[in-house]
Amino acid sequence: MATGLQRTFGTPTNNKIFTLSLWLKRAADNLGNTISLLTGGGSSRPSSEFVLNSEALALSQYDGLDYNYNVRAYYYARDVSAWYHIVYTFDSTQATASDRVKFYMNGVLQNYNMQNTDYPSLNYVPAMNNATNHAIGGNVYSGFSANAKCIMSHIHFIDGTAYDASAFGETDATTGEWKIKTSPSVTYGNNGFFILKDGNSVTDQSGNGNNWTVGGGTLTKTEDCPDNVFATLNPLDYSPNPATLQNGNTTYNKSSTGSGHNASMTGTLGAMTGKWYFEFKPTNTSSFVTGMIRTNHDLPNSQGYYATDAGCYAIANGSKIVGGSEQSQTVSYSANDIFGMAYDLDNGKFYFHVNGTYINSGDPTSGSTGTGSLGDIALGSNIYVPFVSNANYDQTNLIYFNFGNGYFGTTAVSSAGTNASGIGIFEHDCPNGYTALSTKGLNL
Repeated sequence: MATGLQRTFGTPTNNKIFTLSLWLKRAADNLGNTISLLTGGGSSRPSSEFVLNSEALALSQYDGLDYNYNVRAYYYARDVSAWYHIVYTFDSTQATASDRVKFYMNGVLQNYNMQNTDYPSLNYVPAMNNATNHAIGGNVYSGFSANAKCIMSHIHFIDGTAYDASAFGETDATTGEWKIKTSPSVTYGNNGFFILKDGNSVTDQSGNGNNWTVGGGTLTKTEDCPDNVFATLNPLDYSPNPATLQNGNTTYNKSSTGSGHNASMTGTLGAMTGKWYFEFKPTNTSSFVTGMIRTNHDLPNSQGYYATDAGCYAIANGSKIVGGSEQSQTVSYSANDIFGMAYDLDNGKFYFHVNGTYINSGDPTSGSTGTGSLGDIALGSNIYVPFVSNANYDQTNLIYFNFGNGYFGTTAVSSAGTNASGIGIFEHDCPNGYTALSTKGLNL
């Protein structure tokens, strides 16, 4: 979601009580910015805002001169590989001031690390949840301004009831992790709504018909969701002068050149066993290296070129890299061709295709015989993750990855291939027995 949504509310059930619940995954190129999760008010102040910034959850109302209330709880939501469940409640009818505004993060009430505690007064009527303009991912005052660069899912607004986080999520009995309730049992009230349920639809699923409109851009659908998290590139594991990550950390944009600018980066999910498939699309023919690498690679972050690590298995333009050794390999491709990477970590083999044709007449389903395999992968205790690097630091690169989300950047696959596991959407056929690197894929 790199845009904002807009709607004008009607007469509320109770303008002193409401709840907002949503799931959010952050983008690496927006960690330092504030995301307006929900704002309400007119084209000028006052306006009420639920926000998430680089270090806090906050609810405030500003009238242009001063804050009518301002409550903030420190929370460093900076893990770009994780989905966060955020719940805000407002209930100014509560006699105890600290009960009037509450924040929950992944099911936990955030009442222990408060930055501001300027609570609204008893029975205060805010600008939010009144018959005024409202926005998700942007501000309503001084003209609409979108500021959301993230992924959002399952957005609920409740008019007239202050629910805690357990209404929308629960602890998994097996893993102990906080997980989504995809169809919570709640009473929405007049202005209540439920959007972004199973995709990028802003049509209200609550039954109220409180639909939203998209302003300031378009919404891109993603398979990545709270109950199936897909691999992305990892901004926390990189060599010096990293590339910029965009589009939910699936676009690698190396715009600088010079020494130390190989900009090696790994992925967020990996595996020791199993059969895995992903795709990428280089937008030019500049030097690149893409494949998988062991997580315990022995090259420090001070070295820009990870492809020489003994645990690297990749394609490097017209060559292949097997165990960190570059070897001759005939590969013909053009800018915007689609590469498919198939890694068999059960049999220690790897394959790749260009636009659906496997190099060396490779057969990823050949098992231990490894027909057309590009080399033998050292198994054992190694965990392998996706990997990308610039092979020549004097080149720039823009590479789109599809780890199963069904998009290259913001462009959907043109005709999805077959996929026996049903996990992820790819341009070309996902080989039988292979699947996307995702939390569901890892648990097959």
